[in-house]
Parts: sequence; structure tokens; C-alpha cells
Amino acid sequence: MPVLLLLLVAAIAEIAVLVLVGQAIGVLPTVLLLIAASFAGMWLLRREGTRTLASYQETVRGGRMPAKEMLDSVLLAVAGVLVIVPGFISDVLALALLFPPTRALVTRRLAATAKRRVHMARQGGAFVVDSVVVDRNPAEPGTAHNVIEGTVVDPADTDRHRP
Repeated sequence: MPVLLLLLVAAIAEIAVLVLVGQAIGVLPTVLLLIAASFAGMWLLRREGTRTLASYQETVRGGRMPAKEMLDSVLLAVAGVLVIVPGFISDVLALALLFPPTRALVTRRLAATAKRRVHMARQGGAFVVDSVVVDRNPAEPGTAHNVIEGTVVDPADTDRHRP
């Protein structure tokens, strides 16, 4: 649900910016600006994709793990999707991801976050999973009871207790 809400807010923001720019400079210049931004983004995407592929091949030939290059590839794929989506906000975000220093900054942040999560998981960090645990009652062999929030609930009443 949060992703759907985020997409809805992004679509509304894109439309609002398009309308504002269209009112400020006119419809035809707005459309031409969108087309120009898309072509510039596709050109940059091709150039940066080629560079990333060459860097990936060099890293593999050197016998090292191409983690940075793989993350760069993912960010370039995201930038490619953002370039295709019509709108100025998505184009600005795509161009930011296509610009190598900005992409390097995002790569470092994502790598640091991943490293922190891996460290937390290795140290016994807890991951919360929303689920229902089915436990057999040893006093009554052959019967199953659902445990929800620490209380034993009759399976027929499970739907009433779900959040």
C-alpha cells in the first residue's frame, strides 16, 4: 500500500509540475522540453551503461567482486525507467542518477545501508514478520491452535483477530 500511495503522489506531483511549466512557457515548448530531456537522458544512459559494462568486465578480469558495478547497473536501470516516464521530476531524478558523482554518492549510501543491515542481522538483530504461528497443543494430540500476539485462539475465530 505505501508503494501505491507513493506512486499516486508522484503522478500528482508530475502533473502539477507539467501544468505549471505549461502555463509559464506554453504547451509546445513544454512538450519540446520533455522530448529534449528524454533524448538527453537516453544518450547519457547509453554512454554511462557502456562505461559501467567496461568497468564490470575489467573488475571481473582482475578477479575482484564487481559489487559497485552491479549496483551502478541497477541505478542505471532505475534511471532508464525514470527517463521513459514523462515528466520533469522524473527526468531530473534520472539525470541525477546518470551523473557519475551523484550516482557514486547514492551507491555509497546504499552500500552503507546494506552493510549496516547485514551487520545487524549477524549480531542477532530482529526482523519483524507479520504472520500466524500454528502450534500443536501437546495436551490434545492432533489438534492445531493459532497463536496470535501471545494468545491461543480457536482456529474458527482467527479471522476476527487479524489486524
